Amino acid sequence: MGVPFVGLTGGLGAGKSTALAALERLGAATISTDAVVHELYRSPDVVAAVVGRWGDGVAPGGVVDRAAIAERVFSDPGERAWLEQLIWPLVGRRVAEWREEVARRTPPPVAGVVETPLLFEAGLEGAYDATIAVVAPEEVRARRAAARGHAAVDERAARQLPQEEKARRATFVVVNDGTEEDLARKLSDVLAKLGDP
Repeated sequence: MGVPFVGLTGGLGAGKSTALAALERLGAATISTDAVVHELYRSPDVVAAVVGRWGDGVAPGGVVDRAAIAERVFSDPGERAWLEQLIWPLVGRRVAEWREEVARRTPPPVAGVVETPLLFEAGLEGAYDATIAVVAPEEVRARRAAARGHAAVDERAARQLPQEEKARRATFVVVNDGTEEDLARKLSDVLAKLGDP
């Protein structure tokens, strides 16, 4: 078997980004689809497409304003579908290229991990050898959201499945309710299981 290809997801405020960083320290190759989207919003083709759709206001000075785009697509399923059809195939292509590059690395990493917030919502779990859901108690998630200046953790508003549902569907569930060291230890155990035949 080559490098195990793993999808990482989790509820809002559960600590997906912290988990991704810990997995990288543990020897996994990592990529975040959010970071890929940020990168795509800097590409001239994507800037031209969103400006063509919504006008210069969404990209003042040629720089995409994610908040302005979110405003356009949040309450309009048609506009959201248009944006997803523009962005997601490009994200898919970028992740596929990354996966090929990771497969060629020597020595190979212990795993290739892709952080994908809407992993199950987008029906992408079949693309992975395994999936990890990071979950955390509600009060911990609320505290983390508040620290980031967000209001309550509302998965419905972000069109995300409740974290319990993500946990039910995932191959591995990691509860992030302690220190970063605790989280790294739990993730290390998951990586060890991935290597088992």
